[in-house]
Amino acid sequence: MSTTHHTPAHLVSSDEIRTRFSRAMSEMYRTEVPQYGTLVELVADINAQVLQADPALQAQMAHSGELPRLDVERHGAIRVGTAQELATLRRLFAVMGMQPVGYYDLSVAGVPVHSTAFRPVTDAALLANPFRVFTSLLRLELIADPALRAQAAAILARRNIFTPGVLDLIAQAEAAGGLDSADADRFVQEALETFRWHSAATVDAATYAALQQSHRLVADVVCFKGPHINHLTPRTLDIDAAQAAMPARGMDAKDVVEGPPRRACPILLRQTSFKALKEAVRFTDAGADRAGAHTARFGEIEQRGVALTHQGRALYDRLLGEVRSMGNAGSAAADYPTRLAQAFAQFPDSHAELRRQGLAFYRYSLTAQGQAQVGDLAADADLEQLLAQGLVQADPITYEDFLPVSAAGIFQSNLGGDEQKHYQAHAAQQAFEADLGAPVLDEIALYAQAQQRSIDTVRAALGAVTA
Repeated sequence: MSTTHHTPAHLVSSDEIRTRFSRAMSEMYRTEVPQYGTLVELVADINAQVLQADPALQAQMAHSGELPRLDVERHGAIRVGTAQELATLRRLFAVMGMQPVGYYDLSVAGVPVHSTAFRPVTDAALLANPFRVFTSLLRLELIADPALRAQAAAILARRNIFTPGVLDLIAQAEAAGGLDSADADRFVQEALETFRWHSAATVDAATYAALQQSHRLVADVVCFKGPHINHLTPRTLDIDAAQAAMPARGMDAKDVVEGPPRRACPILLRQTSFKALKEAVRFTDAGADRAGAHTARFGEIEQRGVALTHQGRALYDRLLGEVRSMGNAGSAAADYPTRLAQAFAQFPDSHAELRRQGLAFYRYSLTAQGQAQVGDLAADADLEQLLAQGLVQADPITYEDFLPVSAAGIFQSNLGGDEQKHYQAHAAQQAFEADLGAPVLDEIALYAQAQQRSIDTVRAALGAVTA
């Protein structure tokens, strides 16, 4: 189910269920990770300052409908261990109108998972609540030791990360086309249990240590009752200001912001985080006086820019490659922003140029002046001329997805290890989709469709009068 269409009258929309769930998840995570609450307050303060200082941005976000979604916007991340867990999550997220978008092979960055993002996909659903969950599946075949690999598979086979109640409600929603309000509330509470932190490990200390030796993330996925949410990310309008302000609020920020450099016209996604919590964990063989420690959950913030076309992505990837070739992985973090800014000087930094060169996606609409003149305009009028005359405006389409390298960089910095394992870089998208039980949607195609829909709407408005 994609969004509110065709929902029987007594059932609540998938958008409403998604909003209830994201709100409940945020409340749970604030209790579990108190600094998350501090982070949300910091981001709210900075967003208010940015909007006050930039009336044009405020007007543009109000016009595009993005202003109301800013405060509720979150993305979470979760990692699962088996195909069955992944396929059931797909069904769980579908109840909330979230579909799998994009394929990310993080093994190229030394992280033994591949991933997709569950999120709403229609224009209306994104405006209602753009909640997303970046969902990774452990690639057991990347554990080098066959005995350890078999042990990890056996441990995962024994667990069930879903409550009986949520499985019943998923089946009920699939059969009935949704849930009524009371069942939706039950669904939220039952689904939340999958994402909750459990301080008791399901393995002994030696097994945990062996799996952690293979890769810290393997231990994180395999050794616990469920796939605890490991971060919940608010959206900021100025990530550099947020990064600078984090230490004053007691947060240990990572060294550099991931993604493109600071620009007048933000593109794609920039992310930063505070370092992961060290949390007490009790292993199955631990005495009452002995607990181990586990590091996985952290606080992340993001700044989203305009979605790029295939051509824009190719330029982005090429420039990022140049940055890497300028300095080796061990070069000082302080030097990285300079190299990044130098390389990205080649990337146009005005929306007019991004649009003209076909590097980014825009949503077109008639201005008030354009609406007043529809009777005098032809349905096939030149779009560029209409823009130049102020009759049509082009708003940047927000990038709703993720950057593989950003995600991997955040993973690495927060797992606390310096292991940068170079697994064989081969995409396994077909295997992932087989485990998921569905193909993933192509995010660039979704942006292209959104842009085309907006052009069709403008043309239809003109044609309705001139026909």
